[in-house]
Amino acid sequence: MKLIDLHNLSQKRLKALHQSGVHSPLDLLYLFPRRYIDKSNIQPIRNLHRFSEPVTILGKVKSKNVAGYKNKRRLEVIIQDNTGVCKAVFFKGWRYFINLFEEDSWVSLYGTAKKYGKYMSMAHPEVEQIESLDEMKIPDTLIPIYPSNKHFSKAYISNKIITGWIQDILKSVQFDDFLPNDILSENQFPTREKAFHVIHQPKTRQEANRALERFKFEEFFLFELSMMKIKRQRIERAPGIRLKPGELTKKFFNEILPFELTNGQRNSLSDIKKDLLSGNQMNRLIQGDVGAGKTVVAIGSILMAIDNGYQTAFMAPTEILAEQHYYTIKEYLEPLGINFRLLTGSQSTSLRNDVLSDIAGGNCEIAVGTHAIFQEKVQFNNLGLVVIDEQHRFGVKQRNEILQKGDHPHLLVMSATPIPRSLAMTIYSDLDISVIKDLPAGRKHAKTAVRSDAEREAVYSFVNKQVETGDQVYVIFPLIEESEAMDLKDATMGYEKLKKRFPSFSIDLLHGQMDSGEKESKMRKFAEGETQILVSTTVIEVGVDVPNATIMMIEHAERFGLSQLHQLRGRIGRGEKQSYCILLPDQKLTESAKFRLKKMVETTDGFEIAEADLKLRGPGDFLGTKQSGLPEFKYADIVEDRMLLESAKNSARDIIQTDPDLRSSNHQKLRKVFKPYYKERAEFFGIG
Repeated sequence: MKLIDLHNLSQKRLKALHQSGVHSPLDLLYLFPRRYIDKSNIQPIRNLHRFSEPVTILGKVKSKNVAGYKNKRRLEVIIQDNTGVCKAVFFKGWRYFINLFEEDSWVSLYGTAKKYGKYMSMAHPEVEQIESLDEMKIPDTLIPIYPSNKHFSKAYISNKIITGWIQDILKSVQFDDFLPNDILSENQFPTREKAFHVIHQPKTRQEANRALERFKFEEFFLFELSMMKIKRQRIERAPGIRLKPGELTKKFFNEILPFELTNGQRNSLSDIKKDLLSGNQMNRLIQGDVGAGKTVVAIGSILMAIDNGYQTAFMAPTEILAEQHYYTIKEYLEPLGINFRLLTGSQSTSLRNDVLSDIAGGNCEIAVGTHAIFQEKVQFNNLGLVVIDEQHRFGVKQRNEILQKGDHPHLLVMSATPIPRSLAMTIYSDLDISVIKDLPAGRKHAKTAVRSDAEREAVYSFVNKQVETGDQVYVIFPLIEESEAMDLKDATMGYEKLKKRFPSFSIDLLHGQMDSGEKESKMRKFAEGETQILVSTTVIEVGVDVPNATIMMIEHAERFGLSQLHQLRGRIGRGEKQSYCILLPDQKLTESAKFRLKKMVETTDGFEIAEADLKLRGPGDFLGTKQSGLPEFKYADIVEDRMLLESAKNSARDIIQTDPDLRSSNHQKLRKVFKPYYKERAEFFGIG
C-alpha cells in the first residue's frame, strides 16, 4: 500500500502530510494518538459539580464571546448538551481558540470544571472538533485523538479522517518484527503488529500504555545499540597511544601536590591509568561537583602524556575559565619545568603567532585555551591527549574536530554539572564515566538560607561582621533578559547601593562586557584579598577559586535555574572556614521557584539537585542549550522512562558483546533496520 492509495486524499491533503513529515503509510502509523477519550468518563454537563478530576463532556457550541479589555481579554464559549450548559474560558491564545468553535458545531472538551457564577466552567480545556455524535459511537471504549497542526487544519484533515486512514493501513499492511524474540519475551512486549493495532484501537488505557512502552523501548534500544557499536568501532579502528606514568607524574604526586587525594580522585586516576595503558583510545568523562578536585585528576593524565613525549590540549568554554586553568596549571607544574601556553581569541596577533609557533614546534607541552584551539591554524607537533572542561558547553562535532589534530589522541572530558544517570546514558553513552563524589579534606558544605527583603538589613549586619573578621563576599545578580545591557544595569545599581551601605569596605564590580584583561585584574584583586565584596553578574559562575570567600548573596534567586544556583554556591566553601549561601528572592514566587529554593536549602548533593533540575526543565534546557548530540526521542522520555532506558541499554550491550555485526539468523531483521540508523549516528560521531 502507498500513501496515495488512501481514500479522500486530495493533493492538498497529500502536501499537508508531507509538510508534517508523513511520507509513507508507516509514517502515518507512527503518528500516535496524543490522548484518548474514555467514553466511560464522558459526563453529562449536569453532573460536572460531582467531579474534582478532569472529565470529558460533549456538546454543541451555542455562543462565543470575547470579554474583557485591552491586554486582559478572554474568550468565553457556551457549550450545551441535553442536560445543561458549561462555559469554556480561554485567557491565553484566545485568537487561536476562537477559530476552533463554530456555532451549532459539536465539540469535545476535556478538563476540570469549577463553578463560577451561574455556570460550571472549564479554564483552557483540551478541545476536539467532532463532526457528529456518530463519531462517538465507535464500539471501542477509547477513542484516539491524533495530533494536529496548521497544515492539517488548512487541508481539513480531521481526527475522523486520520482514524479512517489508519484503519485502512492496519487492514492492508503486514509488519516484520525487528526486535529479537528473546527481548520480546523477556520484557513481555506485544509484537510490532499487535502494538500498532493496540495503540490505534485500544480497549483499555493499560493496553495502550503497554504498546507505547514497546515503541519507547525501540527508540532507546536502537540508540543504545548504536552507541555500543560506536564505542566498539573506536576501539577497533583507533588503537590508542600507550602511556605509562614516568618521573614527572611520580614527582608531582609524591613531592609537589600539597594535599592528600580523596578516594574519588584516586579511583578516577586509576580508571585513567588503565585506559592509557590499555592500548585503546581513552574516551572518559570525569564527573564531579564543583570543588571535587577534577583538575588535579586531569593534571595526572596530562603528566602521563608529557612523560611519554606527547602534547596536551586543555580546553575550556570561556576565556575566564581557560585563564583559571592556566594559572592553576602554572601553580602546580611550574616547578617541574613544563612549558605551557595560553591560547584565546582576544590575544594580540604577535602573541598569538608566538603561541601557535610554540605549539606547532612541539616546545609547548600543554596548550590551554578556548574554542580558539579548534581553528585550522592551530597545528600540534605530537598531540597525545585532549582534556575538555565543562564538556556540555561543547558539541559532539567540536569534540571530534579537536581529536583530528593528532593521531587518535586520548580524550578526557570533565563536567562540574553533575549529570543524572538517565542523561549520562544518552548524551554521554559513547564515553566511559568516572565519578568523584567526595570533597577534599577540610572542605565544609555551605549552609544555605532563604531570606526575604524584610530581612535584608539583618543579612547586611551578618556580612559586615564576617568581612570585619577577614572574610570575603560575592554578590550575584542574574541575567534578567537576554541582554547584557539589562544585566549590567541591575548589577551596577546593586553595586552603588552596597558602596553606600558599606563605605569602609573595598567593593568592586565584575561583568561580561569587560575585556579579558580587566576581568583578570578584578578577579586577581579579589583572589588576593584586596577586594572584600565582589558584585558580579553570572560570569563568576565559572570564575576564580578564592578560599577566603565565605559568603555568597544571590539577588533575585528565583530567576536562576536549580543547577545554576548550585554551580554558583560552589564558588564558596573552597577553604576550611564555614561558608554561607544566602538566597534573596523577590516576594512573589511561583511553585517552581519555591521548589528550587527549598531544594537548595535541603541538600548540597549536586547529583540530587541535578536529578530534580532535569525533571523540572527537561534534558535540552538542563544542559543550558540544545546540546548537539542529545538524541531526539519522539515518544520516550529519558526522565520518566528511565527504567526502560536501563533495560534497553542492557539488551543492546548483550547483543554487541555476542553478535556485534548482527550476523546471527535471529538478528537479520534487526540488522536491516539498524544499518541506516547506525550510519547516521556514526557519521555524526566521526566514525566512518
